[in-house]
Amino acid sequence: MSFERAYLGWSDGRVLVGEGPFTALPEPPEAGVAFYRNDFGLGNPTPWLVPSNWSWMERGELGEERGVSVDWQSLEASEFAGVFQEISDSIRKGTFEKTVPVVVERGCVSEGGADDLFASGDCPEPLVPYGYRDESGGFAGQSPEYLLRVSGTKVLTMALAGTARAEEREVLEVDEKEIREHEIVAQALVSKLGDLGELRRGPRGIMGLGSIVHFHTPIEVEMEQPVGFASLVRRLHPTPALGPLPRTEETMSRLIDWRKRLGTPAEFGAPFGAVVDGQFQAIVAIRGIWWKGGDVRLPAGCGVIEASRLVNEWRELRLKREAVKARFGV
Repeated sequence: MSFERAYLGWSDGRVLVGEGPFTALPEPPEAGVAFYRNDFGLGNPTPWLVPSNWSWMERGELGEERGVSVDWQSLEASEFAGVFQEISDSIRKGTFEKTVPVVVERGCVSEGGADDLFASGDCPEPLVPYGYRDESGGFAGQSPEYLLRVSGTKVLTMALAGTARAEEREVLEVDEKEIREHEIVAQALVSKLGDLGELRRGPRGIMGLGSIVHFHTPIEVEMEQPVGFASLVRRLHPTPALGPLPRTEETMSRLIDWRKRLGTPAEFGAPFGAVVDGQFQAIVAIRGIWWKGGDVRLPAGCGVIEASRLVNEWRELRLKREAVKARFGV
């Protein structure tokens, strides 16, 4: 039996599970099932993975108890502070309006096995469970953000940006900086999709995720003509929720360089999805844990605009990481 496995929560509440070995393809198959796995820069020439076997499961069937303990290393702010300053300088010069650096907390498994992190555990909606593993390592998470849901000519996406603690929900509702950050993301999505057909933007609301709340805006497009899944992914990814604005070769290159300097896993923030008989769904791979052997990495990103302040962003990054630790019991 192959050690390779992948899973993704579907919009109907079930979980799609694929067993390896996987066959890697440059394009999705005309029928059947394939997972989509790529890096943040969309550099994988064969991102479509056709499983040897696949099945549907209920969320709780992937495993409730992990039995894993992780010794986390203390995280110093100095390296992130240096990147934050470079970004702030670039914003003042007009190179960026917004971008998203990532900080990575590292740890070592002290009890159990890192591969036990692959189980999804309790994953209440609207969080979406996802994961992939092979012999070299893997990742698993519970993402609040889907990049695309495509069925025929109907496309659903969302803007998810602006963060606060649950007890600060009322403050978030009037926080000009967080509203501005969210609107940058929402307006960029509308701009990217508006030429495809009739677009409907829903009202800005707040998504509650336990200890964290986010601004959330649903966006729907009825396309005049079908567009390939990979083309839609490249059109949207990365949204300004995880990527640079404006998105150019220069700004993407600089963001990827900052991510590498800070030790960000290549798939963090990348689309991870699946196609099932012509329907495609992809989440943004955030709120997860990456591992290789006994080494564990927990990344988190924050949106930086002109009004951002280092101390506030550092607090937000910790809030996101602590939420992931709580979900994974580590």
